[in-house]
Amino acid sequence: MLKEKLQHKHIVLASGSPRRQHFFKELNIDFEIRLKEVNEIYPEHLKAEAITNFLAELKANAFSNLTENEIVITSDTIVWHSGKALGKPKNYNDAFSMLQSLCGNSHEVITSVCFKTQKGNDTFFEKTKVFFKKLNDDALHYYLKNYKPFDKAGAYGIQEWIGLVGIEKIEGSYANVVGMPIDKVYDKLLEYV
Repeated sequence: MLKEKLQHKHIVLASGSPRRQHFFKELNIDFEIRLKEVNEIYPEHLKAEAITNFLAELKANAFSNLTENEIVITSDTIVWHSGKALGKPKNYNDAFSMLQSLCGNSHEVITSVCFKTQKGNDTFFEKTKVFFKKLNDDALHYYLKNYKPFDKAGAYGIQEWIGLVGIEKIEGSYANVVGMPIDKVYDKLLEYV
């Protein structure tokens, strides 16, 4: 259905994330993956969704000279915990300390998505609250050694082992925690038909 409606649009997903690419395949639309190197640095005063909005737009603004029918879609996700952003871990020890801080607590997964066209940027975000139970250090080491979640914000993937054994509940979009609020992306794409 959506594929036919978007047949005159050229959708560009500017993401190397396998999870986001999978979501787009599941939408059954034609799209191209096109990546641009962006230095993902944001002003220190930004908080929560202001960070992800800024970074999603920064990634979108790396694309210029769009054709009339092109829609570039960029995205950024952080884990917001105790008043600070947890991005992708720098190394094993960083990942371990992130997971230790998340255990026994709740946090927010915030994802911003930017649609860029010739007319400008259209940015929106989603927040999901995630409740982690307390896991012992052995469980955390097992997860890190076997799943290597070093490309994921907050050093975990809810769709992996740790999500099955360590997450008590979530409030909001599950897909958002996996990598993108794909229901909102679908609705936004319908605005461009």
